[in-house]
Amino acid sequence: MGTSVCFLNLSSCPRLRLSTFRILSSAEIGVSRRQVLEQVDRELSKGDERAALSLLKDLQGKPGGLRCFAAARQVPQRLYTLDELRLNGIETASLLSPVDSTLGSIERNLQLAAILGGVAAWNVFSFNPQQILFISLGFLFLWTLDLVSFNGGIGSLVLDTIGHTFSQKYHNRVIQHEAGHFLIAYLVGILPRGYTLTSLEALKKEGSLNIQAGTAFVDFEFLEEVNAGKVSATTLNRFSCIALAGVATEYLLFG
Repeated sequence: MGTSVCFLNLSSCPRLRLSTFRILSSAEIGVSRRQVLEQVDRELSKGDERAALSLLKDLQGKPGGLRCFAAARQVPQRLYTLDELRLNGIETASLLSPVDSTLGSIERNLQLAAILGGVAAWNVFSFNPQQILFISLGFLFLWTLDLVSFNGGIGSLVLDTIGHTFSQKYHNRVIQHEAGHFLIAYLVGILPRGYTLTSLEALKKEGSLNIQAGTAFVDFEFLEEVNAGKVSATTLNRFSCIALAGVATEYLLFG
């Protein structure tokens, strides 16, 4: 455990002057950081994003401040040829567009299950051809309504929910992808405001369909530059780095 240390300073005067210096222990610093983090969470929960960001910046680099916030520095920008990337073992197609066949496999299995369920229902309930036609038209209408009105959002919501429920690999992949955005944003000095990991969670929080997962950030400088119609190269590079962090994480972990 850490300790507090006191130093005595004796002057040449007859009067003894005592100067005390207090050194924070690692445990105390840990508690202080936890309190800062809780305060940041409270400010974000209240919607006061400026106060949360100001608190982090004021304590940046000080004892009790959150570690590593805005501590990373981007490497100098340079164009790489495809041959250089291949020599370093990087496949550009896999890096920029990682392939995950999990949802496709689940979708095919659901289609097969629907066909088998329809055949079983036909045999059990002895549906006549007219009833089968009406049922088929009903499902076709619902499918078309989803595509036209919600751009396939309801189908994607169902598929994503099933994927998270029955496929641990898919669930972990989404978590790691969003963690990549979250971590890199924090390291380059962009405060993460929140995240969603499933379409159902995004629907509850944001009220929007067709969102598989996502991470929200606090950066007023970026919004000011966008509103002014001029985004600096530094800001663009920083957000490009954050945007690519998800697929880069997938590439490193899953290939």
